[in-house]
Amino acid sequence: MTTSTSSPLLASPGAVPPPDDSPDAGVPWHYGDPFAEQRTAARGAVVVDRSHRTVIAVPGEERLSWLHLMLSQHVTALPDATGTEALILDGQGRVEAHMVLAHLDGTVWLDSEASTTVTGAIGGRTESLSGYLEGMRFWSKVEPRDVTADWALLSVAGPEADTVLAAVGVEPPAARYAVTALPGGGLARRMPWPGRNTVDLLVPRPELVSWWERLTEAGARRAGSWAFEALRVESFRPRQGLDTDNRSIPHELGWVPSAAHVSKGCYRGQETVSKVHNVGKPPRRLLLLHLDGSSEVLPETGDPVTDGDRAVGRVGSVIRHHELGPIALALIKRNVPIDAELTVGGEDRRVAGSIDPDSVPADTGEPPGRVAAQRLRG
Repeated sequence: MTTSTSSPLLASPGAVPPPDDSPDAGVPWHYGDPFAEQRTAARGAVVVDRSHRTVIAVPGEERLSWLHLMLSQHVTALPDATGTEALILDGQGRVEAHMVLAHLDGTVWLDSEASTTVTGAIGGRTESLSGYLEGMRFWSKVEPRDVTADWALLSVAGPEADTVLAAVGVEPPAARYAVTALPGGGLARRMPWPGRNTVDLLVPRPELVSWWERLTEAGARRAGSWAFEALRVESFRPRQGLDTDNRSIPHELGWVPSAAHVSKGCYRGQETVSKVHNVGKPPRRLLLLHLDGSSEVLPETGDPVTDGDRAVGRVGSVIRHHELGPIALALIKRNVPIDAELTVGGEDRRVAGSIDPDSVPADTGEPPGRVAAQRLRG
């Protein structure tokens, strides 16, 4: 049901809302044919409403040095017209927030999951991401503020995305995470995921519908969050809140180094990031599972993954893909064989599952700290 915070595009012809318990509540789930939307994303261009994401603006002359102290990424020298990904970790290095950054014309823009909460530094109180940032401002020359009511995110994806954007007067950024200004306000940011070619557009919220109409008239097909999620899971990209639990560390999720810098200090949880990188290996790894498609019932986020009688993992994102069928991302113990015959799901929704070998992270060998210690002993 449409609420006061829902996207106006939910009322557009053919828009189907997501299930009530979906993390994508507030934006269209699909427009009647989710598999056709996915095929178009793979072969043409689609536009997806992602206006339910939280948007935070951080202007101020100390914006980069201040963010550098709290985020897992190295941002003190983040050039103008570029972006990156970053995390906020708790004291034990566990993931609490994931965000994508864009630095343009004196402001750093952060967008994150709508439901993101962070453990505050004082008293351990859980608060919103914007509340946490405001509470950490102290005397720094920054002015973080939640601007979700004023700005909205759209994503244009597919091999023809650049052609569509050029047709509406947008010069697509070339490099990964590169950022350009939009005519009339806002920005475009090149993303390395999901899929082969994606550009995020941050537009004034009052102009959300007009931007949507211009993009669809230029050739982009309307697509819902289902299509975007299918692209993301196919790309082995985790999503905070679905593919993370209260024990997740960046190394397990492939967020090192894309969102966590291994040699940067002075942020909460840095000791864990450095220690695992230098002298250890993460206990789990995020893998893509192919699920038995003979059942109409699929596993749900948080369900167990078992190898025989042994629990070996946790289900994250689950999606029906137009080519791959039912697939899921799951955090699996690193000692589980790649060819293991797994069982995925709870008591009333168990299906067989197998690991996609292409999703297994490359073995980088012994951690550098362990190698150095062995040399010293030798």
